[in-house]
Amino acid sequence: MISLAHAADSAAQQPDPLMSFLPLIVIFVLFWFMIIRPQMKRAKEQKKMQEDLQKGDEVITTGGQLGKVVKISDQYVTLDIGGGTESIFQRATIQTVLPKGTIKDL
Repeated sequence: MISLAHAADSAAQQPDPLMSFLPLIVIFVLFWFMIIRPQMKRAKEQKKMQEDLQKGDEVITTGGQLGKVVKISDQYVTLDIGGGTESIFQRATIQTVLPKGTIKDL
């Protein structure tokens, strides 16, 4: 008789499985909307900017190098970094496209 009473008590105290996973689901949804989704959007914009590079654009690389695009290939960009000096960079290192005339103002 005592074992039946314990079995009845433990059956009544078991939580709903959905309610136990609800906090994890809420945390994942918050992470998705606050961290993952904006990061994916920024990555897509960065990739589009790198694909739309044109000869004559003024850019900044991730290393902080300013230059004007002289030549473009599939993987590499040649930048004039001043004084007729040209350097070759990977397209992925281009961080920002500056407005025209920015380098002259510096």
